[in-house]
Amino acid sequence: MALKSTVFRAHLQIADIDHGYYADHPLTLARHPSETDERMMVRLAALALQAHTLQSVCNGDGTLAFGAGLSDPDEPDVWLRDFTGQTRLWIEVGQPEDKPLAKACAKADAVVLYCFGHAAEVWWKGIENKLTRLRNLSVYRMPSEAAQGLQVLAQRSMQLQATVQDGSLMLADDRSAVEITPLRWK
Repeated sequence: MALKSTVFRAHLQIADIDHGYYADHPLTLARHPSETDERMMVRLAALALQAHTLQSVCNGDGTLAFGAGLSDPDEPDVWLRDFTGQTRLWIEVGQPEDKPLAKACAKADAVVLYCFGHAAEVWWKGIENKLTRLRNLSVYRMPSEAAQGLQVLAQRSMQLQATVQDGSLMLADDRSAVEITPLRWK
């Protein structure tokens, strides 16, 4: 019998000072049985960092939601779709191969990848040249310590505040706070 995903609920209050975006997002995250709390929370942080595109790209008339992620390799971890169903933003986390990223770039207006983990630098050195031709791809590195620190915020029911200022994300609940400053690689 296959293991089922664990459902997490998050109420995310975003104050993106860099982009003038302020909104509340009630979210449901399905954590795949093979997914860690760290990866799940990096997905949530990636959504918080890119939420402003809901306003700047779709003028507020779109859907920003979690995709199937690990459950379906043809879906992103997070996506933004406009009212016509067109995928305007495709967000991935981790260290995927170049072919799925190329497919994503063909399906979406923009693709943003957030790498994390101790092996991210080794992965980047091996794949960087293959990704140069993907013009609508942006790649960021989440510092390992910060990504690991997100695990303390993982609860089945979360009330989180996200503040984006000067390119950094402060993600906090009533007990802890984690600051992440993604490094742009591409």
